[in-house]
Amino acid sequence: MNTGSLKVTFLGTGTSQGVPPIGCLSPVCLSTNPKDKRLRCSIHLEVNGLSLVIDAGPDFRYQMVRAGIHKLDALLFTHEHRDHTAGLDDIRPYNYLQEGPVNVYCSNRVYNTFKQQYDYIFAKNPYPGIPQINFNIIENKPFSIHGVHIAPIEVMHYKLPVFGFRIGDFTYITDANFIAPDELSKAAGSKHLVLNALRKEPHISHFNLDEAQHYAKMIGAKNTWFTHMSHQIGFHDEVNAELPENMQLAYDGQTIELPYFA
Repeated sequence: MNTGSLKVTFLGTGTSQGVPPIGCLSPVCLSTNPKDKRLRCSIHLEVNGLSLVIDAGPDFRYQMVRAGIHKLDALLFTHEHRDHTAGLDDIRPYNYLQEGPVNVYCSNRVYNTFKQQYDYIFAKNPYPGIPQINFNIIENKPFSIHGVHIAPIEVMHYKLPVFGFRIGDFTYITDANFIAPDELSKAAGSKHLVLNALRKEPHISHFNLDEAQHYAKMIGAKNTWFTHMSHQIGFHDEVNAELPENMQLAYDGQTIELPYFA
């Protein structure tokens, strides 16, 4: 068994419009608490020296600068929605810093979306300076990146399949409103869980806070952090005070140090 450390950094914990969304004057959006400000959803993982990022939305450049991430070994994508993919072009500085392409891991469906959204990357005679990418197509079965074992978990985002990922005892799931029993079993026993919780009211394509707590209990996580939250979730500190001790809202910039067992 390989052992080591896993450092998790929440680059963004907000929903597709971020918090605050443009023009919103709700009390949460006017809050001066930095924990109530949320960039689009993304996470950075350091596993035994390997630097991984899950999803690159429109805030990707600022998130990476803010977190001081100077090395990017791989970029994984959960699905093709623009709040998770719009930052792909901003990997170019890593091409320069690392003197080579960045490895991207995504489903074939997401890859085909990239071919449409970023057609210039795939041009026969590409313009100088375009992103350099090694695309790795993943399916709903385990794979490894430089010895780090990663198990996809397919969840449903209304009618769209989305990948969550489990690495050791850590599971990350965003943009879900249903997890089938066979897929839920892949996450079962995770000691540390990140799960989407859009708001308190029901939603057609995301777990609300009660549903997220229910799934966290089914998974049996020792600790759970909620992400992909809108301003409708409420004030960070007030909601956290209402949650069970082993569950909390994550916040942008939060870091967690965990043991890693492969």
